[in-house]
Amino acid sequence: MSKKKSFIRSCFAFLVISVFMSGAVPARQEKTDFDQLERVVLDELKRKNTPGAAIAIVSGDRVVYAKGFGVASIETSAPVTPDMLFRLGSTTKMFTAAALVTLADEGRIKLDEPIGSYVQGINPRIARVTVHQLLSNTSGMRDFAAPFISHDDSALANMVRTWKEDVFFTEPGKIYSYSSPGFWLAGFVMEETGKKPYADLMDELLFKPLGMKRTTLRPLMALTYPLATGHAPDESGATLVIRPAFNNVAMWPAGSIYSSVADLSRFAIAMMNGGRLEGRQALRASVVSGLPARHTALPGESDGGYGYGLLTFKHRGVRFVMHGGFSRGYGSMIQIVPERRFALIVVTNKSGETLPASREKALELALSLEDENNQAETAALPVGEKEAGNYIGIYSHHPQTWEIFAREGQLYLKENGVESKLTRTGSYKFSYGQSNQNEIVLVPGADGKAVYLFNGLYSARRVPPGK
Repeated sequence: MSKKKSFIRSCFAFLVISVFMSGAVPARQEKTDFDQLERVVLDELKRKNTPGAAIAIVSGDRVVYAKGFGVASIETSAPVTPDMLFRLGSTTKMFTAAALVTLADEGRIKLDEPIGSYVQGINPRIARVTVHQLLSNTSGMRDFAAPFISHDDSALANMVRTWKEDVFFTEPGKIYSYSSPGFWLAGFVMEETGKKPYADLMDELLFKPLGMKRTTLRPLMALTYPLATGHAPDESGATLVIRPAFNNVAMWPAGSIYSSVADLSRFAIAMMNGGRLEGRQALRASVVSGLPARHTALPGESDGGYGYGLLTFKHRGVRFVMHGGFSRGYGSMIQIVPERRFALIVVTNKSGETLPASREKALELALSLEDENNQAETAALPVGEKEAGNYIGIYSHHPQTWEIFAREGQLYLKENGVESKLTRTGSYKFSYGQSNQNEIVLVPGADGKAVYLFNGLYSARRVPPGK
């Protein structure tokens, strides 16, 4: 494996869905031996002490595989089924994006206009941000935890209206940086524009037209269906039920949908077939084309990018669009290969778990993937004293900072109090950590001095000297 680690690959286990052109070639049509996949899934669940999971594979316009594994709760031992609900986490973002693009197609909002044209009572600087910037993670907003406001629908608006200018780490439109608060704000704009609570608009604009009958934002509705219980490891590593179940209404637009692989497959099929599902138009064409468009590049990547609520990149020679989600007690991942009209959907009931080994096996069975060992090694590049001056500095994405400094002719990165030697692998690209598996990219200004640091997920702005 090359020491050079793509940022897109580093997001592969963390981070949606894309359109498939009607003339694309489906995935392999011969009968697939899913027994191999099932052995890997069962082994990975056991190794990672994960109670349960559900997996669906879509080819063209149909589900070719759907199965539950393990148990919905370690206390009840109820078996997982393909129609059982799990909480998705950040995979929710693609659905929020789809709903807003639908509102734009209906003429109720313009994606490139300041949101202040549609909402009142928010900070003037926040009001200048556009929906396009929110959905493409180019709003300049930090990523931070949402305070608990209430269990009422009003929680989202009440939170957003307390925000001040410190929600930004830089000006909008400058650079990509993952931001859940940006999607909370997008959900608030939905509410104000659609004149209904976010959860009700999602039902109206997406879930009902797609026939996603059990999918919901509301915990009390989810409880009326078979529901997988959220689990997390304790300090000893033992997996336990999370009590009480986590919920924060203010966070719903970025990570709180309850759904099943059966329901999620319906969305995937519509996206793969021009918005059509079971002979009718279930999604608008603007959603099908707008979500996967490469709306912004990721720093240091010529090939990968971010659309509206989704990531696009190449993995082992195949182009994917995807998003993953980590929620308290759950993990989810949706990966799609546009050219093959292929989708893989995985949900689990353990915090942050998305079964990467099982997903890779599913992809290997269905697709022709390049050998990972074919990647060439990247040689370390020297750093001159003048060049080092372009990199040295403190980069801030409050409250976190990254500091690059020199010691005895060697560049170091200080991150979370830990110092690591930097190995230069490109003009503004460095690797570090064990086996140089981590990377950062520095983004220069007109004078050649770095303005931003990007770690594969977040961007941070260089702090001017003396501040």
